[in-house]
Amino acid sequence: MKDLLRAYADLVVRVGVNLQKDQILVINAPIECAAFARMIAQQAFAAGAHDVVVNWSDEQLAHIRYEGGKKALFTEFPEWRRAFYEDYAVQGAAFVSIAARDPEIFGDIDPEKLKLANQAAGAALLEYRERLMNNRNTWCVVSVPTKGWAKKVFPDLSEDEAVARLWHEIYKTVRVGEGIDTIKAWQEHIAFLHKAADFLNANDFQELHYTNGLGTDLTIELPEGHIWAGGAEKSELGTVFAANMPTEEVYTLPKRDGVNGIVYATKPLNFNGNLIEDFWLRFENGRVTDFAAKKGEAILKGLIETDEGSHFLGEVALVPYDSPISKSGVLFYNTLFDENAACHLALGKAYPTCLKDGEKMDSVTLLRHGVNDSLMHEDFMVGSRDLEIVGTRRDGTKVQVFHQGNFAF
Repeated sequence: MKDLLRAYADLVVRVGVNLQKDQILVINAPIECAAFARMIAQQAFAAGAHDVVVNWSDEQLAHIRYEGGKKALFTEFPEWRRAFYEDYAVQGAAFVSIAARDPEIFGDIDPEKLKLANQAAGAALLEYRERLMNNRNTWCVVSVPTKGWAKKVFPDLSEDEAVARLWHEIYKTVRVGEGIDTIKAWQEHIAFLHKAADFLNANDFQELHYTNGLGTDLTIELPEGHIWAGGAEKSELGTVFAANMPTEEVYTLPKRDGVNGIVYATKPLNFNGNLIEDFWLRFENGRVTDFAAKKGEAILKGLIETDEGSHFLGEVALVPYDSPISKSGVLFYNTLFDENAACHLALGKAYPTCLKDGEKMDSVTLLRHGVNDSLMHEDFMVGSRDLEIVGTRRDGTKVQVFHQGNFAF
């Protein structure tokens, strides 16, 4: 088990953020994931890190704070915490975040408190998050099991059995295992995703039309100069890194005001320690004009109303329905995994790197090119076994991009 954990930590350091000699590594970790954070730190120093800094979090303590604190508290964000992220970002640090929240930890908390805290953090950390979304720093989101999360995924198992099973599934998704050359496996996987992105970029689609049996009928325009990416990215210094582990997606940005129709989510969305289930969104000229959810509708409303930009899409991602995570049959209740089991969209901020020269543009110029901006970026899953996607090139010719949930090329 320890050898697999070390291999996983080494993967995060060498491929995830591709840590360079004398670089600083910042790890955002729940206290329940301390063993993995320590292993990452060991591998980082072995790779030549100048320093490793850990920002600990405790969701149980966060719950106590949300429960006991007045609403006004959640409009505040500590200056020292903003300075922590910005100072390390300016120093060129790499950032690893371990995403392992109990999916329903904040299910009994006033949604308004959660929304206010999101808005305060988004505004305070704007510069830091923009640096990451522009790939000025290398970054990677990974995960390891926690007890609350594991029991949600495998409710019929004991706590220890659920954690062990979730470890097994996570190792499979990140290509870590006995006899596996993990680094080589990732290099081959990244090459495959680059081929898919190359095909999409060569076609330079003007729009994509999504339909399925649930009732999805959505047209998404893509701006001129959009770029499909996937697998690995380059920082502004030319360092190649993988921002998500696992990853099965190729993605780009939509034209901000060019989304029309209705889309039905195909998996629950874990947002702010709550689950949003069986929901749909209607768009007109890019903006969400109507929505509903069978569970978590107040949370969905808070997500959409974070700011003006959260009413619009910021990402379009293609993932084959027959991806390894989908084939596992496991519903992870964690966006990092579930988004890699199905095509997904994201509300909120778009990645400027998905537009030609976008990382060099200011916010006004990006908006003029149809690039959405927001304090948040939240993925939700829309892929299904019967999903059809037809692309229209700029010369009007149509190309089947997805057929029965998978790439048609």
